[in-house]
Amino acid sequence: MAALFGLRVRRLRIAAGLTQAELGAKAHVVSSRITQVERASGAKPTLELARVLDDVLGADNLLVELWPYVYRESFPDWSRKFIALSERAVSVRQYAAHLVPGLLQTAEYARAVLSVGVTLDGDEQLEERVAARMARQLRLRSPERPELWVVLDEAVLRRPVGGRLVMLGQLRRLLEVTESRLARVQVLPFEQGEHDVMGGPLTVLTLPDHSEVVYTEGAHYGQLVEEPAEVKHFSLTYDRLRADALPTVMSRDMIRSVLEGYQRASNLPSRSERRRLAQEQLQQSGGRQLRGGRHRTAGRRPRS
Repeated sequence: MAALFGLRVRRLRIAAGLTQAELGAKAHVVSSRITQVERASGAKPTLELARVLDDVLGADNLLVELWPYVYRESFPDWSRKFIALSERAVSVRQYAAHLVPGLLQTAEYARAVLSVGVTLDGDEQLEERVAARMARQLRLRSPERPELWVVLDEAVLRRPVGGRLVMLGQLRRLLEVTESRLARVQVLPFEQGEHDVMGGPLTVLTLPDHSEVVYTEGAHYGQLVEEPAEVKHFSLTYDRLRADALPTVMSRDMIRSVLEGYQRASNLPSRSERRRLAQEQLQQSGGRQLRGGRHRTAGRRPRS
């Protein structure tokens, strides 16, 4: 895909009558960077560079639309295949053990998640990953959107990823999704106890030919399962999990209740603020006692 991207840039550049140096000047990069892009060598183009080149060359969003496929090449084989299958799936069934699934994340929540435990080259790469995740969500707004069914472990709602304000936005997003019927969301409460998928997230994809594949994920790995017997096992496991979860209306009520809890908490002073107020009250209390003691001492009269 990087080679295809580079070929398109080269053809558009020649059609525009520009040299690599001239294109680099217009795109505010050195000419050697244009050479790297056209030859698919060196670092892959960033989303920002793709946008600039698209604008300078009048590509009508062609380069921007190609960029996610170039970016995806940096992912492991199993991850790339899963993303490609997800874009074709007519049905997506997900169990989220720890985090809101990527298809339902806000940009702020995604930024907080992607900032943890991953070595990034800088803010630019982080923003590229956030942009790529947000781009995948566009399919949910299209007429060809898949049927999306998500079971959230209660821990997903309770864990304050990114802080209270980020969680407020994320929980509102979940309510918006359920109320607009873009997805069916259920919550698996803590009281349900142990279950078969406690190890991590699970996704079951149904493809246009009605075949199914399963994706399981850990902290630093993922596995695409395509063997029919294993897929059937995971599909039945997901159905049992979905049956144990709260119904959609009760799930929406729980999300709203947790949201209200975050709203109340956000109106409270922070821990450092509470500590400062406590110290001030202690000092004021000590000062009053000291002044009162002095007053009583001064008011005594010696016995005659």
